[in-house]
Amino acid sequence: MAIKHFLQFKDFTRDEIEYVFARTGWIKNQFKSYQKYWPLSDRTLVMIFEKASTRTRLSFEAGMQQLGGSAIYLNTRDSQLGRGEPVEDAAQVISRMSDIVMIRTFEQEIIERFAANSRVPVINGLTNEYHPCQILADIYTHFEHRGSIRGKTVAWVGDANNMCNTWLQAAQVLDFKVHVSTPPGYELQPELIAGVDASCYQVFADPMDACRGADLVTTDVWTSMGYEAENEARMKAFADWCVDAEMMAVANPGALFMHCLPAHRGEEVTAEVIDGPQSVVWDEAENRLHVQKALMEYLLLGRIETQ
Repeated sequence: MAIKHFLQFKDFTRDEIEYVFARTGWIKNQFKSYQKYWPLSDRTLVMIFEKASTRTRLSFEAGMQQLGGSAIYLNTRDSQLGRGEPVEDAAQVISRMSDIVMIRTFEQEIIERFAANSRVPVINGLTNEYHPCQILADIYTHFEHRGSIRGKTVAWVGDANNMCNTWLQAAQVLDFKVHVSTPPGYELQPELIAGVDASCYQVFADPMDACRGADLVTTDVWTSMGYEAENEARMKAFADWCVDAEMMAVANPGALFMHCLPAHRGEEVTAEVIDGPQSVVWDEAENRLHVQKALMEYLLLGRIETQ
């Protein structure tokens, strides 16, 4: 089988995403029923971290073990990558000693260079530009609670960051619309959403207008990893982009609230919203585990008839 990577959401077609979701449901049910399912026995996942993590490491490491395989954690500070070894050389070596690689790093270019020199599938665990595994989990969570996201409207409130960029790619692949509202100076970067049709999204100056009529409202921290030096300026710029009860009230009845976590209550979202009845953030976090298990199964074994 030809090597396939998951570096951006658009790397998968709608059919592939729907297949992964079907497998996610089955694998999750096995997990919840305490049924052993070890399709990746004797397979090894290498996890390379340049950025700190809680959910990414836990979901991939636990997920690989639950599928019968093993996971090895590598931090760039503790490996030759942190001492200047070329990414291309590291990819050649690591991919000869493992079956699949997940990388959580800064520039997208790093993971693209690694994948170009890898003998095994590579998964983007997060870069500055994109976060495809998180959006997989988010959309699957919407599917669990409200059904297909096709034709729905997602409101993005906050920084035009890796999450926002990936939501726009997902809208193109899965046929829904994103309302984007960002503070001045933190707008979408055209080069990062290249190929996304303008019909898939609409930009709003007022976050309240972005939330009006939305089926899902979502946000992220105001200061992402790697941008800590900008924190003070961001606190001022984003003051009016806090998702609160008023924003949720203008969304459609039954609208969901999502956040990729960690969250800062009182900054990008109020406690009333994230801890309220419309919030599905804990299901969203858990589903990282289940969708990534289905993703790894697909990248390593191809299509399996859902049992």
